[in-house]
Amino acid sequence: MVNGELVLRIDGTRPLSAASVEEVDDLCDRAEDDRDNGLVTVHVTGVPPAGWAKELTVGLVSKWERVVRRFERLGRVTVAVASGDCAGTALDLLLAADIRIAAPGTRLLLARVGGATWPGMTVHRLTRQAGAAGVRRAVLLGVPIDTGRALALTLVDEVSEDPAATLAELAETAGALSGADLAIRRQLIFEAGSTAFEDALGAHLAAADRVLRRETVS
Repeated sequence: MVNGELVLRIDGTRPLSAASVEEVDDLCDRAEDDRDNGLVTVHVTGVPPAGWAKELTVGLVSKWERVVRRFERLGRVTVAVASGDCAGTALDLLLAADIRIAAPGTRLLLARVGGATWPGMTVHRLTRQAGAAGVRRAVLLGVPIDTGRALALTLVDEVSEDPAATLAELAETAGALSGADLAIRRQLIFEAGSTAFEDALGAHLAAADRVLRRETVS
C-alpha cells in the first residue's frame, strides 16, 4: 500500500485457482477495512496456457465470479492497468474496474477451452459494455481486440506509455470521494442499462435527496 493506494498484480498465465480467489478477496477485505479513499489498482497481463481448465470445477468458477463482482462493487475507485495480451483472470479484473488504462500494444482475448472461447461472465461484461456487434468476433471466433478497437469500444479509457502519471492524477481526484457516494453512483450506472426511466427515478431522487440534505447541514 502506498499513500492509501492498494495494488495487486494479476498474472493471467496462471490457471484459475482457489489462490486466485483468495488474492482478490484479500484485496477487497483490505479496501473495505481501510478508511482511506485511495485507489485500488490491479496490474493485469497474460493469457492462460492450453489445458488451463483441466482441474477447474463449476464451484470454483462460481467463487471466482462472485469475488470479481465484489471487486466491481467496492466503495473505492478501482483502476486496471493492462499490458500485453490479457485473457482469463486478467481480462475479468480489467472489465470489472472503474477505470482502465492500457499500454500500447495491449490486446484483449477470451481464454480458450476445447477449441472454443470460455463462456464465463467475461462474455456478459464485454457485451454489456461494448454491445453485441462490437464483440461478436471476439466471443464467437476468439479474434483479439487490439488496443485501438478496445479504445473505440470504450473497453479501455486510455492508452498510455506512462500509466504512473495517469494513476497519480486519478489518485488526487479519488481522494476527495466518499465510499458511500461512489457506491451509489456506480449502482446507478449499473442499473441504467436495464431499468426504465420510471423505475429508475426513485433511486435517483433518493441519491439527490441525500446530497441536498448533506448540503443543508453543511
